Amino acid sequence: MYSASTAILTLRSLVLNSSYEPMRVVSWQKALVLWFQGKVDVLEYHSVFARSACSSFQLPSVLRLRSYVRPRPHGAIRFCRENVYIRDGFTCQYCRVKYSSKLLTLDHVVPASHQGPRNWTNVVTACRECNQRKANRTPTQARMPLFREPRMPTWLPLAETEFRLGPFPSNWRHYLRYKTG
Repeated sequence: MYSASTAILTLRSLVLNSSYEPMRVVSWQKALVLWFQGKVDVLEYHSVFARSACSSFQLPSVLRLRSYVRPRPHGAIRFCRENVYIRDGFTCQYCRVKYSSKLLTLDHVVPASHQGPRNWTNVVTACRECNQRKANRTPTQARMPLFREPRMPTWLPLAETEFRLGPFPSNWRHYLRYKTG
């Protein structure tokens, strides 16, 4: 299923609301933090363990929140790094090259130091090189036109994009049945 050398770097965990509705996908590190904080119950595990000097923990695959979290109003999409990357298709909005999320950054079109807000219409996906080259300037000042003007998305293709980096674990299928068919 997973090779031991790469598993710990790429494993993610599915977080369900207390009503068993899929909420989001988190890193295995965040999954462990939620578990240790007592905010979730573990429903399924990966076959991989995280080890410290004195302990070993099987990594959670599916987590269920202990308290119900009210879903966002229909159509409201949470502003966060991952969703900006999804909106922009994991593509630098300056050089138009597609990258993995590990090689991407967020860039303020109007720099934060110039009171540019941190929101859907002022933040774009940028590779590290373009972000550094643009620096503390607007795209016009830097002579780096945007590929697409940033907009607030009306939807995100969740099922397709959350699992873009590879197939999701088979034990998620039951919890995602209405999204994956």
